[in-house]
Amino acid sequence: MSKLKRMRPLLGTFVEIGCEQSDKSAEHAIAAAFDVVEKLHHLLSFHEQASDLSRLNQAEGKAVVVHQHTLRVMKLARAMTAASNGLFNCTLGGAMVQNGVLPNHSSLNPDGAETKASGVANDIQINAHTIKLSNSIKITLDGIAKGYAVDCAIAQLKRFGIKAAWVNAGGDLRVYGDLLLPIQRREISGEFVSLGGLHNAAIATSTVTIDYNNDFPGKIIGSLASPTIGSWTVMSHYAWRADALTKVACLAEATDRGAIIERLGGKIVTI
Repeated sequence: MSKLKRMRPLLGTFVEIGCEQSDKSAEHAIAAAFDVVEKLHHLLSFHEQASDLSRLNQAEGKAVVVHQHTLRVMKLARAMTAASNGLFNCTLGGAMVQNGVLPNHSSLNPDGAETKASGVANDIQINAHTIKLSNSIKITLDGIAKGYAVDCAIAQLKRFGIKAAWVNAGGDLRVYGDLLLPIQRREISGEFVSLGGLHNAAIATSTVTIDYNNDFPGKIIGSLASPTIGSWTVMSHYAWRADALTKVACLAEATDRGAIIERLGGKIVTI
C-alpha cells in the first residue's frame, strides 16, 4: 500500500503528517490533524499577542479564561516543572524575554525589568476554565507545545480510523501502528547519524551549541544550571513528554541524568 504525506509550516517549523494509506479517508484525516495543529499554533504561541498564552502573560495576575487545550498543556507543563524540580521550567518566559529570545508584548515593562526571570510550579493556578499567574512571571511553552501538538494530531488520525501513521514537528516525532520509521539525528558538526527505527513511540531532540547557530536556532536557559553542549534525544510514549525531557537531559548532572529521565517517563537515546 502506498504512503501519503503532507507538510505545512506551523509551530515555528515544518510539520509533516503521513500515513500508510493514500485514499480519500487518509486525505481527510491528515487535513483534520493539521487543523488541530494550527489551532494549537494560535493558542500557545508566545509570539502572537492574541494567543491564550500571550493573554495570560499580560493579565497582571488576573485569572484568564482559556481553551481546554491550553488548560491541558499548562497542567502538563506545571506538573513536569514540579516533578523535575525545576530542570524543566515553563516559568522561564521572563528570562527568555530578557535574553532577547522571545518578544516582549507588555507596554508596562518594555525593558522586561519588572518581570521575574523565572518562578516555580506553584506560581501557576489552574481551575476548571481559568489560569492565573502570580509573582509577575511569564510562561513559555516552547519546551512542550510542539510535542503536545504532535500528540493531538496523532489522536485525531486515530479518530479517523487511520491504522498506522506518523507526525513530525521539526524533530518532535511520534509513530503508531504497524510502522517502523527510520530516524536520523543531525549533530552539531552537521553530520547525520542513524538512531535506528521508531515504532509505537515518540522521540525528540534538543541541541545545545557553544554559540548561536542558525542550524539550531532554539535557545535553552536553565534556572538551576547551564545546559550541557551536545544533542540530547529522549524517547517516550508521548511526544509532549519526550519534548520536555530533552530540556531536563541537557540541564541535569551527568551522574543523575539517566535516572532522572527514566523516573520522569523517558529514556535517553544514545548512538
